[in-house]
Order: sequence, then C-alpha cells, then structure tokens
Amino acid sequence: MTVERKTLGVSQGGTSGGGDVRATFALTGARYEKLKERAREQRHHPSEAQAALWAELSASKLGGVKFIRQAIVGSAIVDFACPSRWIAVLLSPEGANVEVATLQDAKLRQVGVRVLRFAESEVLSDIDSVVQAISVEVNRPFDKRAARRGGAGVQMEDTEA
Repeated sequence: MTVERKTLGVSQGGTSGGGDVRATFALTGARYEKLKERAREQRHHPSEAQAALWAELSASKLGGVKFIRQAIVGSAIVDFACPSRWIAVLLSPEGANVEVATLQDAKLRQVGVRVLRFAESEVLSDIDSVVQAISVEVNRPFDKRAARRGGAGVQMEDTEA
C-alpha cells in the first residue's frame, strides 16, 4: 500500500518508468507512519541549533516565506522545509555520517529540491550568516516546472560547513 500525499510537489505514485528517482520516494503506509512519529518526536525535542534556527525561520520572518520544521520530504525527514520554494534545510550534528548526508542530499536534488546543509556548530556560532544564506536561496529565481521534471534547468547549490 502506497500512501498518497503532497510533499513539496514530489509525485508519490509508483507508476514511474525505468530509473525514475521519484519511485524511490514512494513509501509504504508503515514506513510513512514511522517517519511521522519520528518527525513529531524531533519537533518536541529539538537540538539547540534546531531551536535557534527555528526562532529565525518561524512565523514567516524570512521575507514572508513559510518554513515548516521536521518535515517529511519523500523518504527523508528534513529539519526545515519551504514548500513554496522547494528548499530543504538540514543541520548536521558533530560526528554525523557524511556518506549518509551526501546520499540524502543527492536524492532530494534529483527530484528538484534545493538543499542547504549546515553544521549545527555553524548555526550556534554564526546564525546570522546561516540565515543570510537561506535568505539568498529563498530569493533566488526558481522554476517549479523544471524541478518537477527532475531538476532540469534548476541551479542548485548547497552550503557545507
């Protein structure tokens, strides 16, 4: 059973051809429920960096653009998502597995999501530059139709700490 839901406009159907990466975003009902529960738990117990960045992004403070926290995007939970701009912001704790982060970022980019990744230490030490980098990406021109086709013509960059 596949759960149909709208997540940053990514198609959740399993009717894709060949190597369509969107098919890997399809979730079973049990997996989706597990992700929902995990995201809820993370919202209730955010890290210090997540709480600090949420204070800057909540209530549409960043140019009137809405962000949501601990959002399920495809088969991943991202720390912050801006559905209207197809942006996912992820925070990497110290000692995080770089290979897993790289794979997660690549999967999101392949379906047209713009990924910004920051180290939690960077958020805590220089939150103004992190918010500025997010603001730049929010205000960058973006073609939603190209993103839905799998990123064709979408210029994406990420910020690594």
